[in-house]
Amino acid sequence: MLTVIQLRRRAMRRRGSCAGFTLVELLLVLAILATLAAIVIPKFSGRTEQANVTAAKTQISNLGTALDSYEVDTGSYPDSNLGLQALLVQPGEISNWRGPYMKQDIPMDPWQHPYVYEFPGKHGEGHYDLYSFGPDGRAGTADDITNWTTTTK
Repeated sequence: MLTVIQLRRRAMRRRGSCAGFTLVELLLVLAILATLAAIVIPKFSGRTEQANVTAAKTQISNLGTALDSYEVDTGSYPDSNLGLQALLVQPGEISNWRGPYMKQDIPMDPWQHPYVYEFPGKHGEGHYDLYSFGPDGRAGTADDITNWTTTTK
């Protein structure tokens, strides 16, 4: 009577060269993976830029909230010379400052450029302009992210 070990050895001898993958099988797997990559990668390629735009809009909104709090306390938005740093450090001549109005430093935009702050703004009477130059880093282009509504023609 044969033991279990002897039966296993016989089975392994019979298999012999059948234990691995053939070149054709490996090529088929590679072809399937390449096809899947060709379908999936284009769907995700625009997501990074979309996420950066959303992050910039969120940061502009958060800065806007801090600027509004500053305005409620001091009676006016900080002028362009004071800039966004007035949200963190009390300007010497400003009374009723109850900041800091931001928990952290003023962030850079997702493309590592500073946000542009102007008061008085050009896009609303008695209001400020706050914007990012967007992915291309140039002012006045279609990809700028702003706190005002732009109209496209």
